[in-house]
Amino acid sequence: MKKLFIYYSLTGNGDEVAKALKDQNYEIRKVKSKIKYPKSLLPLMMKGGYRAMTEKKDPLEDFDSNITKYDKIVIGSPVWDDRLAPATNAILDILDLRDKKPKFILYSGSGKAQKATEKIKELYDIEPIILKSPKNHKQELEKLKNI
Repeated sequence: MKKLFIYYSLTGNGDEVAKALKDQNYEIRKVKSKIKYPKSLLPLMMKGGYRAMTEKKDPLEDFDSNITKYDKIVIGSPVWDDRLAPATNAILDILDLRDKKPKFILYSGSGKAQKATEKIKELYDIEPIILKSPKNHKQELEKLKNI
């Protein structure tokens, strides 16, 4: 079975998830946004939070949209302003995942993601796995066993 983890990560939380899934034989595909986000928290919350709240889709750098050879696909996204990150919105817009039955992993500073969860349920009728800052809370990665 061919497995793929497609994710966006600005602060390293998604990278921690990618390491854990690589150990489970997932191929890893990190997405890069062409939008440059500030590194400091308040400006990031202003720019990124606004773009997430308004469901913007970031243009992506060299995104490989070929998923035909994969049996299992997992999408990873940070949660900004309780919503999917704009790069993740772009992924979902580009990929046709209807027949792939994707899984979702959300990484959130608060460990909550109500609006992001609602969107995923609306689009794919599934419940995402929500991790509280796995970069700082390594025990959260236990939730990924046998995904």
